[in-house]
Amino acid sequence: MLRNDIQFPYGAVYFRKSNPPNEDWERDYATAGEDGLNIFRHWFMWGAIEVAPGVYDWDDYDRQLDLAAKNGIKTVIAELIHAVPDWAVRKFSHALQVAADGTKLGSYMGVSSATGGFSNNGGGAGALTLNCPEVKEAAGQFLTALATRYKDHPAIYGYDVWNECNYSADVDYSSYAKAAFRKWLEKKYGTLSALAKAWHRYSYAEWQDIEPPVHMAPYPECIDWLQFKRDNFYGQMQWRIDTIRAIDQKNVIAAHGISGAIPNMAANGCDDWLAASKVDIYGFTWIQARKGTEPWKTWYGVDINRAAARGKPFWHAERQGGPLWLQPQVIGRDKEDGRVAEPEDIRLWSMTSLAGGARGVLNLRWRPLLDGPLFGAFGSYGMDGARTPRSEIASQMAKWANDPAQAALWEAKPVRGEVGILVVPETQQFDYLLNHDRKEKPYPEAMWGAYRGFLENGVQPDWVHIDDIGDYDLLYFPYPIMFTAEQARHLKAWVEKGGILIAEACPGYFGDRGHVGQIQPNMGLDQVFGAREEEVEFMPDIGDRIRLELEGLAVDGGGLLQSYKLAGGKALGRFDDGRLAVVENSFGRGRTLLIGTNPSVAYYRTEGKANRAFFEELMNWSGRSRHVTLSNDAVFARIHKGEKGSFLWLANPTRRPQATDVELADRLGTLTSAQASWPAGWNYHGGQIEVPPRDVLILQLG
Repeated sequence: MLRNDIQFPYGAVYFRKSNPPNEDWERDYATAGEDGLNIFRHWFMWGAIEVAPGVYDWDDYDRQLDLAAKNGIKTVIAELIHAVPDWAVRKFSHALQVAADGTKLGSYMGVSSATGGFSNNGGGAGALTLNCPEVKEAAGQFLTALATRYKDHPAIYGYDVWNECNYSADVDYSSYAKAAFRKWLEKKYGTLSALAKAWHRYSYAEWQDIEPPVHMAPYPECIDWLQFKRDNFYGQMQWRIDTIRAIDQKNVIAAHGISGAIPNMAANGCDDWLAASKVDIYGFTWIQARKGTEPWKTWYGVDINRAAARGKPFWHAERQGGPLWLQPQVIGRDKEDGRVAEPEDIRLWSMTSLAGGARGVLNLRWRPLLDGPLFGAFGSYGMDGARTPRSEIASQMAKWANDPAQAALWEAKPVRGEVGILVVPETQQFDYLLNHDRKEKPYPEAMWGAYRGFLENGVQPDWVHIDDIGDYDLLYFPYPIMFTAEQARHLKAWVEKGGILIAEACPGYFGDRGHVGQIQPNMGLDQVFGAREEEVEFMPDIGDRIRLELEGLAVDGGGLLQSYKLAGGKALGRFDDGRLAVVENSFGRGRTLLIGTNPSVAYYRTEGKANRAFFEELMNWSGRSRHVTLSNDAVFARIHKGEKGSFLWLANPTRRPQATDVELADRLGTLTSAQASWPAGWNYHGGQIEVPPRDVLILQLG
């Protein structure tokens, strides 16, 4: 369900009770409307509205929507049932969520809203478990009352459900969650004896004997626990949606995550693909003050969200617009590293998201909070609501984005990347369990290292879920140590039909339920790769000592080491000690390249000082050409194509102008002399292009 009454949603999160102060609301709304903002999101906290059982105080929220209608601003209602009423904590004390160590969650003051009712364990789950029927009924009554009250208001745009779509790694061990887990297991396994065999626990007499695991380790019971938690919490997300939809069938339902699928899908349920599948519009929170301002991180934040949206519209749902003080993520970092957001930073961060395909931008504060530990943070406007240089650049972008002249620009979408980085949820789950108590975290390092290796070589790498590989013909699989037999068959069939697969060491080493295959590569993949394992070394703590040569090119290893003997493939490279390290193979109409270590880990750990040429060579080996070839690697390029026009986006994240030559692939169009879509007044007359600092340049293609 989509809205067409706003060309480009550009706005902010405004009201998080009790900020901003109510005496400023009318002036703030007038300022926002004058500045071109057209959408606000507010936190509708259960604990701030249902002040006693069945007693609702809507006054502040009614006024928000009335002011929005008056000033031409649409409203997104962010339901926050995880901000629970204090009376509910008392009434449903038997339904408090329980941590792994047995500690019960409680009602605490919020960080992003200095109000009570928030849990003390992080994540978006709340202090009370929705597995308790009484809690679910009470929360459902609140959602029903909310949708009933506002569904026909002239300012309504839609609802945002389950803020930042994640949960704590440490919950939920309440009796209600345990009961739900047992039902989930019974549905999956059918009989207690089948479960006992799968779990290697042979003395279960009743289903009540089953307890969820507390110690996380690479065992089937822990795999099931992680998968249950995901199904359980996302089932509750679907229930929120269904409850609202039962009342309101016409307005948008949105959600936003934290672009956290790498590395927090397993531990914290940051499954952006699953969340996006449930809503009309998906989005992401991405704050450079907390993440860092390295260009690859800004691109990662938007690229993984675009992948998860699977063609649906998505927006940068919470974008930084001001400074961040005293928080642990910023301590010790340079102030230019996102701690003090300059107007040029806001422009760059917003425009990079748009270059990545986002079709909406909301600042996570219109003006800063005045209470709590996040005082003064993130707002584009001043502490008193006054305009600032930061708000002026936001206003300029908002008005530009909603100029009818940009309609063709927003209709165009990013083209498919030249290579896909393969994402398999089960792989991350198992690595999380395998390395739970260890400091080595090779999985996220490998995933981000591969992404950086291609991105920083001028290639657009897309994140590709295992369910979506049919849309791609070239995939890179970093650190592929575990996946299921069904997924192995899927990959095998994809290669056989013509796909090109580049895999790092130990593909599918662990199969269903984490069981090690006796023949490696496992699950019949030895045929796909044309090789068999000779030796393996699981020593990621000293993986940086691994070296190999790929047809004369020196490559640094990392993570694991797996050497091979040929089984139909062709040797392309050897480790320094002479063992076979790289094998290429033809399988059906497709090709494979198997690399017996994790060069992506080395790239990540050395900040690209190692293996840059390796990722360049992979593109040569694959036979794939770049969409855009630039002579200056400080600049990043994206191509958007649409029925009304195609566009070249050039992004310069540095603090000085960057000049570059541009060569486009023939199939993507040509550069013609024309005025730029952004910045205003810039004209292209051929030859080398200079991109302004901390800005993008948008040129229409012929």
